[in-house]
Amino acid sequence: MESVAGGVARSVDRRGGAPEAGDTIQIGIAVDVPEPWGGVLTRRRVEAGDPQVVPAHVTLLGPTEIPVAALPAVEAHLTRVAATHLPFTLHLRGTGTFRPVTQVVFVTVAAGISECELLAAAINAAPELHRETRFPYHPHVTVAQDVAPEALDRAYEDLADFSAMFEVDSFTLFSHSGEARWQPRRDFRLGG
Repeated sequence: MESVAGGVARSVDRRGGAPEAGDTIQIGIAVDVPEPWGGVLTRRRVEAGDPQVVPAHVTLLGPTEIPVAALPAVEAHLTRVAATHLPFTLHLRGTGTFRPVTQVVFVTVAAGISECELLAAAINAAPELHRETRFPYHPHVTVAQDVAPEALDRAYEDLADFSAMFEVDSFTLFSHSGEARWQPRRDFRLGG
């Protein structure tokens, strides 16, 4: 998924040239969980019956609709954010849940929490990206959402001993046209 050449992020359209629909586009920003752990967590989400078939990730900015014309300004902002934040170690360990407030089971972020929080806050500082949220930011990797209580319980128990540690050296801008799945749009290398 790397789209960085010589330490400089470059825009890569990975949607096969599909045009944006309308005057707005939905975007999200996340840190991908690399293999082999990403595949394990993505498969676990599918096995839970979760209809959201997305690769395992830590969200930095949830789904946000912006004008298509704002994309260049957003990408410039993300380039500046990435340049001012250093790579860091992310440790995923064990499970947690947001129940009973929302029907979500997740793998917890044990180390790298403050780095994710700082990145999320810096990203959200762009006027084009500021949005009201229902809950405070809490970095995690969702492994089951809005499925039967038994499936939530199984995911919680099955991944209780899960552990993965890896270096985060970039984050990714994703877009969604409303017709296809989320597609990676551009990677941003941390530390410039």
